Amino acid sequence: MSLPLLPTISTFFIVLSAVLVAIGWVLIKQRKIDAHKKTMFAAAIAALIFFIIYMSRTIFIGNTAFGGPDEYKLYYTIFLVFHITLATTGAVFGLVTLWAGYKNNLKRHRKIGPITSVIWFFTAITGVAVYLLLYVFFEGGETTSVFKAILGF
Repeated sequence: MSLPLLPTISTFFIVLSAVLVAIGWVLIKQRKIDAHKKTMFAAAIAALIFFIIYMSRTIFIGNTAFGGPDEYKLYYTIFLVFHITLATTGAVFGLVTLWAGYKNNLKRHRKIGPITSVIWFFTAITGVAVYLLLYVFFEGGETTSVFKAILGF
């Protein structure tokens, strides 16, 4: 089995970002504030690298359609839409949480930080599941525009 290079690299970076968020969570519980800041910044950079690779591939190459059995396509599509919704929500929460921390608005940062982290963990998990469904468990379908890959037209 040959795995596609860009999706594999981008999935690595989203997993790395989630692992770094988990480490950052542990660090703040230990009151290691400087290490927490650096780790969370690294997590944001890893997520940004994912996003740059993903968007570049989407714009210049296209997206891979689900290549598994037709009877799973509806379930895959619902799952993918759930993942995209989570990812978008997580990204917005992530930016707000990072900004609150950067601006030292600790009341807001402490309130939404744990929520953001949980959303991001689920985003990473569902992202890995999408990757596995597209490239490991089933052979990927055609690579085409994002609208055709997701919606079929």
